Amino acid sequence: MTDTYYKKASGVFKALAHPTRLRILHILKDEDLCVCTIYEALDLEQSNVSQHLKILRDNDILRTRRKGPKIMYRISRPEILSIIGESENFLNGILSETIEELKGEN
Repeated sequence: MTDTYYKKASGVFKALAHPTRLRILHILKDEDLCVCTIYEALDLEQSNVSQHLKILRDNDILRTRRKGPKIMYRISRPEILSIIGESENFLNGILSETIEELKGEN
C-alpha cells in the first residue's frame, strides 16, 4: 500500500467519524435528497448540514447533481453502507461483551 492510499483511507474514516455525517448517510441510503430535506430531517441549521455535506463530498463519499434549482446529494458508492453496517456489527459485539462482563461483576 502507498502513502496516498493510507491518506485517502484516513480521510474517509475521519469523514465517517461524526454522528451527524453518519445520520446524513443513513438518510441518503435509499434516495437522492436536497440539502433542504436533509437539514429538516436532522433538525439542524442548513449551514451546519452544508459543512458536513462538504466533508462527505470532499472525501468522495457523496456526489451531487443538479435538479432544476436544487443540488441533490447521493451516496457515491453503496459499499460505504456495508462499511457502516459492519461497524454497527462490531460495535454491537463490543456492547454485548461489555454487558455480559458487567453482569458477571454483580
